Amino acid sequence: MIRVIASVQVKEGLRSEFIELFKSNVPNVLAEKGCVEYAPTVDLPTGFPPQELNESVVTIIEKWNSLEDLQAHLSAPHMVEFQKKEKEFVDKLSLKVLQEA
Repeated sequence: MIRVIASVQVKEGLRSEFIELFKSNVPNVLAEKGCVEYAPTVDLPTGFPPQELNESVVTIIEKWNSLEDLQAHLSAPHMVEFQKKEKEFVDKLSLKVLQEA
């Protein structure tokens, strides 16, 4: 099982619009071979001392059956189209691709 955590730094004031665009593509991704989970998340204020909150970050949580499935996802036609559209919303993107320890 492959897990992906993508942190998307969204341009100021565009978080809601980015989430709307992202969610419009979620059904396409969930229909892909090997996709187990694919969801945008935002910080939930908890008051836990080590927690860092950032209103401009959307964290994407993904789970894939294999690295091959994830690689196919990145070049899927709907993802190529999404990546063109997301550029107007995104300042910075970081990615962690993880496996079981």
